[in-house]
Amino acid sequence: MVVSRFSLVAVLMGTVVFSASAQDYTDALRYSYLIPQGTARSMGYGNASGSLGTDFSAVSVNPAGLGLYKSSELMFTPNVQVGNVNGQYLGTSMNDNNTHFSFSNAGVVFTHAAKGQRAEKRDWKSVSFAIGVNKLADYNRDYQYNGNNSGPNSSSQSEIYAANFRSFPSDTSIDGSAASLGWYSELLDDTGATRVPWKSGINQSRMVQERGSTNEIDFALGGNYKDKLMLGVTLGIPIINHTITSDYTETALNPDPSTFTSYNLHETYTTNGNGINGKFGVIYKFTDYFRVGGAIHTPTYYSMHDESTITLINNTPSLASGLYPPTNTFDYHLTTPWRGILSATGFIGKYAFVTADYEYVDYSTARFNFGNDPNYGNLQEVQDNANQQIQQNLKAASNFRIGAEVRVTPIFLLRAGVGYYGNPYKTSGVDGSSLVLSGGFGFRFDRFFIDASYMHTQYNIAEQPYATPYTNVTVPTATLGNSVSNAAITFGYRFKS
Repeated sequence: MVVSRFSLVAVLMGTVVFSASAQDYTDALRYSYLIPQGTARSMGYGNASGSLGTDFSAVSVNPAGLGLYKSSELMFTPNVQVGNVNGQYLGTSMNDNNTHFSFSNAGVVFTHAAKGQRAEKRDWKSVSFAIGVNKLADYNRDYQYNGNNSGPNSSSQSEIYAANFRSFPSDTSIDGSAASLGWYSELLDDTGATRVPWKSGINQSRMVQERGSTNEIDFALGGNYKDKLMLGVTLGIPIINHTITSDYTETALNPDPSTFTSYNLHETYTTNGNGINGKFGVIYKFTDYFRVGGAIHTPTYYSMHDESTITLINNTPSLASGLYPPTNTFDYHLTTPWRGILSATGFIGKYAFVTADYEYVDYSTARFNFGNDPNYGNLQEVQDNANQQIQQNLKAASNFRIGAEVRVTPIFLLRAGVGYYGNPYKTSGVDGSSLVLSGGFGFRFDRFFIDASYMHTQYNIAEQPYATPYTNVTVPTATLGNSVSNAAITFGYRFKS
Protein backbone atom coordinates (compact mmCIF):
# COMPACT_ATOMS: atom_id res chain seq x y z
CA MET A 1 0.00 0.00 0.00
CA VAL A 2 1.84 3.15 1.20
CA VAL A 3 5.61 3.41 1.44
CA SER A 4 6.05 6.23 3.93
CA ARG A 5 9.21 8.29 4.15
CA PHE A 6 8.93 10.85 6.93
CA SER A 7 12.01 12.45 5.50
CA LEU A 8 11.55 16.16 6.29
CA VAL A 9 13.95 16.77 3.42
CA ALA A 10 12.36 20.09 2.56
CA VAL A 11 13.63 21.65 5.79
CA LEU A 12 17.10 21.51 4.25
CA MET A 13 15.98 24.08 1.70
CA GLY A 14 16.44 27.01 4.05
CA THR A 15 13.46 28.88 5.38
CA VAL A 16 10.89 26.11 4.84
CA VAL A 17 9.82 24.84 8.24
CA PHE A 18 8.54 21.44 9.25
CA SER A 19 4.84 21.99 8.65
CA ALA A 20 5.49 22.74 5.00
CA SER A 21 7.60 19.63 4.48
CA ALA A 22 5.08 16.90 5.24
CA GLN A 23 3.63 16.81 1.71
CA ASP A 24 5.41 14.31 -0.51
CA TYR A 25 4.53 11.45 -2.84
CA THR A 26 3.38 9.27 0.07
CA ASP A 27 0.69 11.82 0.94
CA ALA A 28 -0.42 12.06 -2.69
CA LEU A 29 -0.73 8.28 -2.80
CA ARG A 30 -2.47 8.00 0.57
CA TYR A 31 -5.34 10.21 -0.57
CA SER A 32 -5.51 8.64 -4.05
CA TYR A 33 -5.39 4.98 -2.98
CA LEU A 34 -8.98 3.85 -2.39
CA ILE A 35 -10.41 0.55 -1.17
CA PRO A 36 -14.12 1.38 -0.77
CA GLN A 37 -16.31 -0.18 1.88
CA GLY A 38 -19.90 0.99 1.32
CA THR A 39 -22.78 -1.41 1.96
CA ALA A 40 -22.36 -4.85 3.49
CA ARG A 41 -23.82 -6.44 0.34
CA SER A 42 -21.21 -4.80 -1.88
CA MET A 43 -18.41 -5.68 0.55
CA GLY A 44 -19.63 -9.28 0.53
CA TYR A 45 -19.07 -9.70 -3.22
CA GLY A 46 -15.77 -7.81 -3.22
CA ASN A 47 -17.11 -4.35 -4.14
CA ALA A 48 -17.35 -5.44 -7.79
CA SER A 49 -20.23 -3.02 -8.40
CA GLY A 50 -19.38 -1.69 -11.85
CA SER A 51 -22.09 -3.46 -13.88
CA LEU A 52 -24.36 -4.97 -11.22
CA GLY A 53 -26.32 -1.97 -9.95
CA THR A 54 -29.24 -1.94 -7.47
CA ASP A 55 -26.87 -1.19 -4.58
CA PHE A 56 -26.02 2.22 -3.16
CA SER A 57 -22.27 1.51 -3.32
CA ALA A 58 -22.57 1.68 -7.11
CA VAL A 59 -22.79 5.49 -7.02
CA SER A 60 -19.09 5.54 -6.02
CA VAL A 61 -18.13 3.03 -8.75
CA ASN A 62 -20.59 3.27 -11.67
CA PRO A 63 -23.68 5.45 -11.11
CA ALA A 64 -25.40 3.85 -14.10
CA GLY A 65 -26.34 1.10 -11.64
CA LEU A 66 -29.09 3.44 -10.40
CA GLY A 67 -30.92 2.77 -13.66
CA LEU A 68 -31.59 -0.79 -12.53
CA TYR A 69 -33.57 0.22 -9.43
CA LYS A 70 -37.31 -0.56 -9.51
CA SER A 71 -38.21 0.91 -6.10
CA SER A 72 -36.91 3.44 -3.60
CA GLU A 73 -34.85 2.44 -0.55
CA LEU A 74 -32.85 3.76 2.36
CA MET A 75 -30.05 2.05 4.26
CA PHE A 76 -27.18 2.53 6.73
CA THR A 77 -24.15 0.40 7.53
CA PRO A 78 -22.32 0.29 10.88
CA ASN A 79 -18.87 -1.25 10.69
CA VAL A 80 -16.28 -2.64 13.14
CA GLN A 81 -12.64 -2.72 12.07
CA VAL A 82 -9.86 -4.68 13.76
CA GLY A 83 -6.32 -4.02 12.56
CA ASN A 84 -3.00 -5.70 13.31
CA VAL A 85 0.42 -4.42 12.29
CA ASN A 86 3.61 -6.46 12.55
CA GLY A 87 6.57 -4.06 12.47
CA GLN A 88 10.08 -5.33 11.77
CA TYR A 89 13.11 -3.06 12.09
CA LEU A 90 16.79 -3.93 12.37
CA GLY A 91 16.01 -7.52 13.27
CA THR A 92 13.39 -6.72 15.91
CA SER A 93 9.69 -7.57 15.51
CA MET A 94 6.76 -5.87 17.29
CA ASN A 95 2.96 -6.24 17.04
CA ASP A 96 0.22 -3.69 17.62
CA ASN A 97 -3.58 -3.84 17.39
CA ASN A 98 -6.42 -1.37 16.97
CA THR A 99 -10.22 -1.71 17.08
CA HIS A 100 -12.41 0.99 15.58
CA PHE A 101 -16.18 1.48 15.14
CA SER A 102 -17.64 3.65 12.40
CA PHE A 103 -20.26 3.84 9.66
CA SER A 104 -19.20 2.82 6.17
CA ASN A 105 -22.40 3.84 4.41
CA ALA A 106 -25.71 5.69 4.76
CA GLY A 107 -28.00 6.78 1.98
CA VAL A 108 -31.36 6.96 0.27
CA VAL A 109 -32.44 6.26 -3.33
CA PHE A 110 -35.62 7.79 -4.77
CA THR A 111 -36.89 5.90 -7.82
CA HIS A 112 -39.69 6.78 -10.22
CA ALA A 113 -40.52 3.74 -12.36
CA ALA A 114 -43.33 3.46 -14.86
CA LYS A 115 -45.75 0.55 -14.34
CA GLY A 116 -47.88 -1.62 -16.62
CA GLN A 117 -48.85 -0.19 -20.01
CA ARG A 118 -47.15 3.13 -19.24
CA ALA A 119 -43.86 1.28 -18.87
CA GLU A 120 -44.38 -0.44 -22.22
CA LYS A 121 -45.01 2.87 -24.01
CA ARG A 122 -42.16 4.83 -22.46
CA ASP A 123 -38.57 4.66 -23.64
CA TRP A 124 -37.24 5.80 -20.25
CA LYS A 125 -38.41 3.08 -17.91
CA SER A 126 -37.15 4.57 -14.66
CA VAL A 127 -35.16 7.41 -13.15
CA SER A 128 -33.43 7.32 -9.76
CA PHE A 129 -31.83 9.99 -7.61
CA ALA A 130 -29.51 9.05 -4.75
CA ILE A 131 -27.91 10.99 -1.93
CA GLY A 132 -25.72 9.62 0.83
CA VAL A 133 -22.24 8.82 2.08
CA ASN A 134 -19.81 6.02 1.25
CA LYS A 135 -16.47 5.43 3.00
CA LEU A 136 -13.66 5.32 0.45
CA ALA A 137 -10.61 4.89 2.70
CA ASP A 138 -9.88 4.19 6.38
CA TYR A 139 -6.66 5.34 8.08
CA ASN A 140 -7.14 3.94 11.59
CA ARG A 141 -4.15 1.92 12.77
CA ASP A 142 -1.46 1.78 15.45
CA TYR A 143 2.07 0.51 14.92
CA GLN A 144 5.54 0.62 16.41
CA TYR A 145 9.05 -0.62 15.77
CA ASN A 146 12.52 -0.28 17.25
CA GLY A 147 16.03 -1.65 16.88
CA ASN A 148 19.72 -0.98 17.50
CA ASN A 149 21.36 1.01 14.71
CA SER A 150 25.11 0.48 14.89
CA GLY A 151 28.05 -0.34 12.68
CA PRO A 152 29.78 1.47 9.81
CA ASN A 153 26.49 2.50 8.16
CA SER A 154 24.73 3.72 11.29
CA SER A 155 22.96 7.07 11.18
CA SER A 156 20.80 9.45 13.21
CA GLN A 157 17.86 11.73 12.51
CA SER A 158 19.72 14.45 14.45
CA GLU A 159 22.03 14.85 11.44
CA ILE A 160 19.14 16.68 9.77
CA TYR A 161 19.35 19.38 12.44
CA ALA A 162 23.14 19.60 12.16
CA ALA A 163 23.11 19.84 8.36
CA ASN A 164 20.46 22.57 8.40
CA PHE A 165 22.41 24.54 11.01
CA ARG A 166 25.64 24.34 9.02
CA SER A 167 23.97 25.42 5.79
CA PHE A 168 21.56 28.01 7.24
CA PRO A 169 22.68 29.07 10.75
CA SER A 170 20.25 31.98 10.69
CA ASP A 171 17.37 29.48 10.64
CA THR A 172 17.69 29.16 14.41
CA SER A 173 15.42 32.22 14.55
CA ILE A 174 12.63 30.40 12.67
CA ASP A 175 10.21 28.50 14.91
CA GLY A 176 10.06 24.83 13.93
CA SER A 177 13.00 24.85 11.52
CA ALA A 178 15.46 21.98 11.75
CA ALA A 179 18.23 24.34 12.87
CA SER A 180 16.14 25.81 15.70
CA LEU A 181 14.99 22.39 16.90
CA GLY A 182 18.54 21.10 17.16
CA TRP A 183 20.08 24.26 18.57
CA TYR A 184 17.61 25.20 21.30
CA SER A 185 17.10 21.62 22.49
CA GLU A 186 20.91 21.44 22.81
CA LEU A 187 21.15 18.39 20.61
CA LEU A 188 23.81 20.41 18.79
CA ASP A 189 27.03 21.52 20.40
CA ASP A 190 28.64 24.96 19.99
CA THR A 191 30.05 23.99 16.59
CA GLY A 192 26.69 22.82 15.28
CA ALA A 193 27.60 19.12 15.40
CA THR A 194 25.13 16.64 16.84
CA ARG A 195 25.76 15.34 20.36
CA VAL A 196 24.10 12.01 19.48
CA PRO A 197 26.86 9.34 19.39
CA TRP A 198 25.34 7.53 16.42
CA LYS A 199 28.66 6.26 15.10
CA SER A 200 29.05 4.15 18.26
CA GLY A 201 25.47 2.87 18.10
CA ILE A 202 22.02 4.04 19.18
CA ASN A 203 18.60 2.50 19.72
CA GLN A 204 15.89 3.95 17.49
CA SER A 205 12.16 3.53 18.10
CA ARG A 206 9.00 4.92 16.57
CA MET A 207 5.39 4.68 17.78
CA VAL A 208 2.57 5.87 15.53
CA GLN A 209 -1.16 6.32 15.97
CA GLU A 210 -3.24 7.09 12.88
CA ARG A 211 -6.87 8.08 12.93
CA GLY A 212 -9.31 9.20 10.26
CA SER A 213 -10.93 8.34 6.95
CA THR A 214 -12.07 9.65 3.59
CA ASN A 215 -15.85 9.73 3.30
CA GLU A 216 -17.59 10.85 0.13
CA ILE A 217 -20.95 12.61 0.01
CA ASP A 218 -22.58 11.53 -3.26
CA PHE A 219 -25.36 13.10 -5.30
CA ALA A 220 -26.19 10.73 -8.14
CA LEU A 221 -28.73 10.47 -10.97
CA GLY A 222 -29.37 7.39 -13.11
CA GLY A 223 -31.85 6.35 -15.77
CA ASN A 224 -33.03 3.23 -17.62
CA TYR A 225 -33.53 3.53 -21.39
CA LYS A 226 -35.62 0.74 -22.98
CA ASP A 227 -34.36 -1.76 -20.38
CA LYS A 228 -31.15 -1.94 -22.42
CA LEU A 229 -29.07 1.14 -21.71
CA MET A 230 -28.43 2.51 -18.23
CA LEU A 231 -26.77 5.91 -17.80
CA GLY A 232 -25.64 7.63 -14.61
CA VAL A 233 -23.68 10.53 -13.18
CA THR A 234 -22.40 11.25 -9.67
CA LEU A 235 -21.23 14.48 -8.11
CA GLY A 236 -18.85 13.42 -5.34
CA ILE A 237 -17.71 15.57 -2.43
CA PRO A 238 -15.00 13.62 -0.57
CA ILE A 239 -14.00 14.79 2.90
CA ILE A 240 -10.64 13.87 4.43
CA ASN A 241 -10.03 13.80 8.18
CA HIS A 242 -6.65 12.37 9.08
CA THR A 243 -4.37 12.68 12.10
CA ILE A 244 -0.92 11.12 12.62
CA THR A 245 0.60 11.24 16.10
CA SER A 246 4.10 9.85 16.44
CA ASP A 247 6.95 9.55 18.94
CA TYR A 248 10.46 9.00 17.66
CA THR A 249 13.23 8.31 20.19
CA GLU A 250 16.98 7.83 19.91
CA THR A 251 18.86 6.40 22.92
CA ALA A 252 22.60 5.90 23.23
CA LEU A 253 23.62 2.26 23.61
CA ASN A 254 26.37 3.49 25.98
CA PRO A 255 24.80 6.60 27.54
CA ASP A 256 26.92 9.30 29.13
CA PRO A 257 24.86 11.60 31.43
CA SER A 258 27.29 14.44 30.77
CA THR A 259 27.07 14.36 26.97
CA PHE A 260 24.01 12.42 25.74
CA THR A 261 21.50 9.81 26.90
CA SER A 262 18.36 10.15 24.69
CA TYR A 263 15.97 12.52 22.97
CA ASN A 264 12.34 12.30 21.91
CA LEU A 265 10.59 13.95 18.98
CA HIS A 266 6.79 14.12 19.32
CA GLU A 267 4.86 15.14 16.20
CA THR A 268 1.18 15.58 15.44
CA TYR A 269 0.03 16.17 11.87
CA THR A 270 -3.63 16.82 11.16
CA THR A 271 -4.95 17.00 7.61
CA ASN A 272 -8.43 18.13 6.65
CA GLY A 273 -9.49 18.25 3.04
CA ASN A 274 -12.60 18.90 0.97
CA GLY A 275 -12.82 17.96 -2.67
CA ILE A 276 -15.05 17.61 -5.68
CA ASN A 277 -15.17 15.08 -8.51
CA GLY A 278 -17.44 13.61 -11.13
CA LYS A 279 -18.26 10.03 -12.10
CA PHE A 280 -19.91 9.08 -15.38
CA GLY A 281 -21.13 5.58 -16.13
CA VAL A 282 -22.93 3.36 -18.60
CA ILE A 283 -24.30 -0.20 -18.42
CA TYR A 284 -25.60 -2.11 -21.41
CA LYS A 285 -27.77 -5.25 -21.13
CA PHE A 286 -27.05 -7.58 -24.05
CA THR A 287 -29.51 -10.09 -22.62
CA ASP A 288 -31.22 -10.71 -19.31
CA TYR A 289 -28.24 -12.93 -18.49
CA PHE A 290 -25.28 -10.74 -19.44
CA ARG A 291 -24.44 -7.05 -19.13
CA VAL A 292 -21.33 -4.90 -19.33
CA GLY A 293 -20.44 -1.54 -17.82
CA GLY A 294 -17.94 1.26 -18.04
CA ALA A 295 -17.20 4.31 -15.88
CA ILE A 296 -14.86 7.27 -15.84
CA HIS A 297 -13.92 9.10 -12.62
CA THR A 298 -12.51 12.59 -12.97
CA PRO A 299 -9.65 13.66 -10.72
CA THR A 300 -10.64 14.87 -7.29
CA TYR A 301 -9.67 18.49 -6.72
CA TYR A 302 -8.88 18.90 -3.02
CA SER A 303 -8.38 21.98 -0.90
CA MET A 304 -6.20 20.82 1.99
CA HIS A 305 -5.38 22.30 5.38
CA ASP A 306 -2.55 20.89 7.49
CA GLU A 307 -1.65 21.64 11.09
CA SER A 308 1.54 20.37 12.69
CA THR A 309 2.80 20.47 16.26
CA ILE A 310 6.33 19.39 17.15
CA THR A 311 7.92 18.88 20.56
CA LEU A 312 11.61 17.97 20.92
CA ILE A 313 12.92 16.98 24.36
CA ASN A 314 16.57 16.29 25.17
CA ASN A 315 16.66 13.88 28.12
CA THR A 316 20.38 14.20 28.87
CA PRO A 317 20.58 15.13 32.61
CA SER A 318 23.25 17.80 32.17
CA LEU A 319 21.48 19.33 29.15
CA ALA A 320 17.84 18.47 29.80
CA SER A 321 15.72 20.87 27.82
CA GLY A 322 12.69 20.97 25.59
CA LEU A 323 11.57 22.94 22.59
CA TYR A 324 7.87 23.58 21.98
CA PRO A 325 7.40 25.52 18.72
CA PRO A 326 3.93 26.91 18.00
CA THR A 327 1.46 25.01 15.85
CA ASN A 328 2.16 25.59 12.17
CA THR A 329 -0.52 25.62 9.48
CA PHE A 330 -0.29 25.10 5.75
CA ASP A 331 -2.93 25.38 3.00
CA TYR A 332 -2.46 23.81 -0.41
CA HIS A 333 -4.24 21.86 -3.17
CA LEU A 334 -4.03 18.25 -4.31
CA THR A 335 -5.30 16.74 -7.56
CA THR A 336 -5.71 12.97 -7.64
CA PRO A 337 -5.57 10.79 -10.81
CA TRP A 338 -8.27 9.90 -13.32
CA ARG A 339 -9.80 6.40 -13.04
CA GLY A 340 -11.30 4.11 -15.63
CA ILE A 341 -13.43 1.03 -14.86
CA LEU A 342 -14.66 -1.79 -17.11
CA SER A 343 -17.12 -4.35 -15.75
CA ALA A 344 -19.19 -7.39 -16.67
CA THR A 345 -21.87 -9.46 -14.93
CA GLY A 346 -23.29 -12.85 -15.84
CA PHE A 347 -26.52 -14.25 -14.37
CA ILE A 348 -27.80 -17.77 -13.85
CA GLY A 349 -31.50 -16.98 -13.98
CA LYS A 350 -32.64 -15.44 -10.71
CA TYR A 351 -30.51 -17.81 -8.66
CA ALA A 352 -26.93 -16.51 -8.94
CA PHE A 353 -24.54 -14.09 -10.60
CA VAL A 354 -20.80 -13.58 -11.09
CA THR A 355 -19.53 -10.02 -11.49
CA ALA A 356 -16.08 -8.52 -12.13
CA ASP A 357 -14.44 -5.08 -12.35
CA TYR A 358 -11.16 -3.96 -13.88
CA GLU A 359 -9.90 -0.55 -12.72
CA TYR A 360 -6.97 1.43 -14.12
CA VAL A 361 -5.41 4.35 -12.26
CA ASP A 362 -2.10 6.13 -12.89
CA TYR A 363 -0.89 7.34 -9.49
CA SER A 364 2.07 9.17 -11.04
CA THR A 365 -0.32 11.84 -12.38
CA ALA A 366 -1.30 13.15 -8.93
CA ARG A 367 -0.17 16.74 -8.39
CA PHE A 368 0.36 19.23 -5.55
CA ASN A 369 -0.19 22.95 -5.86
CA PHE A 370 1.36 24.82 -2.93
CA GLY A 371 0.75 28.34 -4.26
CA ASN A 372 2.11 31.30 -2.33
CA ASP A 373 1.34 30.64 1.32
CA PRO A 374 1.70 33.89 3.31
CA ASN A 375 3.54 32.00 6.06
CA TYR A 376 6.22 30.60 3.75
CA GLY A 377 6.31 32.76 0.64
CA ASN A 378 6.76 31.28 -2.84
CA LEU A 379 6.94 27.50 -2.57
CA GLN A 380 7.41 26.79 -6.28
CA GLU A 381 10.68 24.93 -5.75
CA VAL A 382 9.20 22.77 -2.97
CA GLN A 383 6.13 22.11 -5.13
CA ASP A 384 8.26 21.08 -8.11
CA ASN A 385 10.30 18.72 -5.94
CA ALA A 386 7.17 17.12 -4.45
CA ASN A 387 5.62 16.58 -7.89
CA GLN A 388 8.90 15.21 -9.21
CA GLN A 389 8.87 12.72 -6.32
CA ILE A 390 5.42 11.57 -7.40
CA GLN A 391 6.59 10.95 -10.97
CA GLN A 392 9.77 9.22 -9.88
CA ASN A 393 8.25 6.92 -7.28
CA LEU A 394 4.71 6.11 -8.44
CA LYS A 395 3.27 4.41 -11.50
CA ALA A 396 0.02 3.16 -13.03
CA ALA A 397 -1.68 0.18 -11.41
CA SER A 398 -4.42 -2.26 -12.35
CA ASN A 399 -7.03 -3.29 -9.80
CA PHE A 400 -9.25 -6.35 -10.11
CA ARG A 401 -12.43 -7.20 -8.21
CA ILE A 402 -14.58 -10.29 -8.67
CA GLY A 403 -17.57 -11.50 -6.68
CA ALA A 404 -20.56 -13.81 -6.70
CA GLU A 405 -23.96 -14.12 -5.07
CA VAL A 406 -26.16 -17.23 -4.76
CA ARG A 407 -29.84 -17.20 -3.77
CA VAL A 408 -30.12 -20.22 -1.47
CA THR A 409 -33.82 -19.68 -0.69
CA PRO A 410 -36.27 -16.95 -1.78
CA ILE A 411 -35.13 -14.79 1.14
CA PHE A 412 -31.57 -16.00 1.96
CA LEU A 413 -28.44 -15.18 -0.10
CA LEU A 414 -24.74 -16.03 0.18
CA ARG A 415 -21.87 -13.93 -1.21
CA ALA A 416 -18.10 -14.10 -1.72
CA GLY A 417 -15.50 -11.91 -3.37
CA VAL A 418 -11.82 -11.18 -3.88
CA GLY A 419 -9.98 -8.01 -4.81
CA TYR A 420 -6.43 -7.35 -5.94
CA TYR A 421 -5.11 -3.79 -5.90
CA GLY A 422 -1.88 -3.51 -7.89
CA ASN A 423 1.49 -2.22 -6.75
CA PRO A 424 1.59 1.59 -7.24
CA TYR A 425 5.39 1.91 -6.85
CA LYS A 426 8.11 2.03 -9.46
CA THR A 427 10.78 1.05 -6.92
CA SER A 428 10.17 0.56 -3.21
CA GLY A 429 11.76 -2.72 -2.11
CA VAL A 430 8.35 -3.92 -0.93
CA ASP A 431 5.41 -5.16 -2.97
CA GLY A 432 2.77 -2.50 -2.32
CA SER A 433 -0.18 -4.49 -3.67
CA SER A 434 -3.21 -5.31 -1.52
CA LEU A 435 -5.25 -8.50 -1.35
CA VAL A 436 -8.87 -8.30 -0.18
CA LEU A 437 -10.95 -11.39 0.65
CA SER A 438 -14.61 -11.09 1.57
CA GLY A 439 -17.81 -12.97 2.20
CA GLY A 440 -21.29 -12.39 3.52
CA PHE A 441 -24.96 -13.20 3.54
CA GLY A 442 -28.26 -11.39 3.36
CA PHE A 443 -31.99 -11.65 3.92
CA ARG A 444 -34.60 -10.15 1.61
CA PHE A 445 -38.12 -9.56 2.87
CA ASP A 446 -41.03 -7.69 1.32
CA ARG A 447 -39.91 -4.28 2.57
CA PHE A 448 -36.88 -4.85 4.79
CA PHE A 449 -33.46 -6.25 3.99
CA ILE A 450 -30.45 -7.08 6.15
CA ASP A 451 -26.93 -7.83 4.87
CA ALA A 452 -23.81 -8.83 6.78
CA SER A 453 -20.25 -9.13 5.50
CA TYR A 454 -16.66 -9.78 6.51
CA MET A 455 -13.75 -8.26 4.59
CA HIS A 456 -10.09 -9.06 5.22
CA THR A 457 -7.31 -6.91 3.73
CA GLN A 458 -3.56 -7.63 3.70
CA TYR A 459 -0.81 -5.31 2.54
CA ASN A 460 2.79 -4.35 3.35
CA ILE A 461 4.36 -0.97 3.98
CA ALA A 462 8.03 -0.02 3.92
CA GLU A 463 8.85 2.99 6.10
CA GLN A 464 12.04 4.90 6.72
CA PRO A 465 11.66 6.95 9.93
CA TYR A 466 13.91 9.74 8.58
CA ALA A 467 16.38 10.61 5.84
CA THR A 468 19.91 11.93 6.29
CA PRO A 469 21.41 14.64 4.08
CA TYR A 470 24.24 12.24 3.15
CA THR A 471 23.89 9.95 0.15
CA ASN A 472 26.50 7.50 1.44
CA VAL A 473 24.61 6.77 4.68
CA THR A 474 22.06 3.97 4.77
CA VAL A 475 18.83 4.66 6.63
CA PRO A 476 17.23 1.44 7.94
CA THR A 477 13.84 0.48 6.58
CA ALA A 478 10.99 -0.85 8.69
CA THR A 479 8.65 -3.40 7.11
CA LEU A 480 5.06 -3.15 8.34
CA GLY A 481 2.79 -6.12 7.64
CA ASN A 482 -0.82 -4.94 7.87
CA SER A 483 -3.83 -7.18 8.41
CA VAL A 484 -7.24 -5.48 8.59
CA SER A 485 -10.60 -7.13 9.23
CA ASN A 486 -13.94 -5.37 8.73
CA ALA A 487 -17.31 -6.69 9.86
CA ALA A 488 -20.32 -4.74 8.59
CA ILE A 489 -24.10 -5.02 8.67
CA THR A 490 -26.54 -3.05 6.52
CA PHE A 491 -30.12 -2.34 7.54
CA GLY A 492 -32.38 -1.31 4.70
CA TYR A 493 -36.00 -0.47 3.89
CA ARG A 494 -37.74 -0.27 0.50
CA PHE A 495 -40.57 2.16 -0.07
CA LYS A 496 -42.64 3.79 -2.80
CA SER A 497 -41.62 7.34 -3.68
